[in-house]
Amino acid sequence: MGAAIGLRAATTEDPRNANQSRRLRALAEIYDCGSRCDAARIGSVGLQIVRDWGLRFNSRGPEGLIEGKAPGARAKLDDAQRQALAVIVESGTIPSIQRVVRCRLSDLARWLHAEFRVSLDETTVSRQLKKLGYVKLTARPRHHAQDTDALEAFKKGFTTELEKVRAGLPQDTAIEVWFQDEARVGQKNKITRRSAKRGTRPSAPHDQRTISSYIFGAICPALGKGPGLVWPVCNIDAMTLHLAEIARTVAPSAHAVVLMDHAGWDMTVALVIPESISIIPLPAKCGYFVICVGGLVSGHSTMAPDVVR
Repeated sequence: MGAAIGLRAATTEDPRNANQSRRLRALAEIYDCGSRCDAARIGSVGLQIVRDWGLRFNSRGPEGLIEGKAPGARAKLDDAQRQALAVIVESGTIPSIQRVVRCRLSDLARWLHAEFRVSLDETTVSRQLKKLGYVKLTARPRHHAQDTDALEAFKKGFTTELEKVRAGLPQDTAIEVWFQDEARVGQKNKITRRSAKRGTRPSAPHDQRTISSYIFGAICPALGKGPGLVWPVCNIDAMTLHLAEIARTVAPSAHAVVLMDHAGWDMTVALVIPESISIIPLPAKCGYFVICVGGLVSGHSTMAPDVVR
């Protein structure tokens, strides 16, 4: 009798789990010298299920009567195969051999089947990539003719270029490293569509006007300074104004070294360069680079005018 009272009292411990309470009341009927048929009637189940409840209760106590989460199907890929998939995504493709510039889901599915004999559809591959932390992002544009050797030479010789600039300055003059670029932003209307029969091409009103502006930006990562300029056109005059804005931000006793690309308005002799600024051109077609100067890592992503449309 005491065991039956204990089971009925346990039903109030977690009122949110009604199924556990129902099973405890059914087992309490058996502990109270009742029959299994009465317990099955109280639990609204069959005799075999009452027996299973008794085994679970004897094994794990009242917690054994709580509904657990089903384990589900076995994962198609194990940890080693997921890591191999991540390596393939990180390494990218060889466009000259594979004829693609990125790994598509169909390409990854074929690679998994060829490497591990595991058949997955594109949806499952996408789900596996999301579990690994990969999402589809807009990639930085990289010129197809970018010279990686020239890029490495520029990074290794950057300290030498700074010393050349320092040689022409007064002693103990601080040098600020700046990164500069410009981007065009504006409106370009979409194609007008309308319903029509096949074989015809009807006309429709379409707003063909476009408007844009140029954003000139520069940043000194070491000091957290970044002046900017918004101008309706991109020419030598706009770049001269931007350099003057940078010069006003440079510390009075410092000299700025500005890294710029090979745009025509950047490298022309007609450009008016303030005395507190020296320009170091980047390698041709350089889209992204990392420079280490005195342990400081600085990153720069070029925003060519034809990237943002």
